[in-house]
Amino acid sequence: MSLLRPLLLCLLVALAGCAAAPPVPPVPRTVLAQQVADTERAFAKTMADRDHAAFTGFLADDTVFFTAREPLRGKAAVAAHWKRFYTGDKPPFSWRPDQVEVLDAGDLALSTGPVLDADGKPVASFTSVWRQVSPGVWRIVFDKGCNCP
Repeated sequence: MSLLRPLLLCLLVALAGCAAAPPVPPVPRTVLAQQVADTERAFAKTMADRDHAAFTGFLADDTVFFTAREPLRGKAAVAAHWKRFYTGDKPPFSWRPDQVEVLDAGDLALSTGPVLDADGKPVASFTSVWRQVSPGVWRIVFDKGCNCP
């Protein structure tokens, strides 16, 4: 019985500590939207910097990019297809987000905006879906362009 008391006391202290821990407040949607916009801009900067490896780092393993023919499925397929856009000294196009929306749950977001040709003229638009994989870290899971500036 003398051994049981210290064990019970330790258990009660441990439980009290768990119950007293404050809940983690949710991250406001405006903060999450800013994270996604910043991530989209960093993603686009890989094109300006001619850094294909950095581009690949923003892709989710199960990403799907829509092309004119059929969707590209998976990080490796998308990276291989996009490699051609990273050759040469001058980027063939650029993009930037002009609208971002995040689900109330905070785990998925949509970004959209213009695609600009090498001279900065709007030639298309894009829509991307991002998934939060850890706090503040977003990976692209869907991307689709439209030939509508």
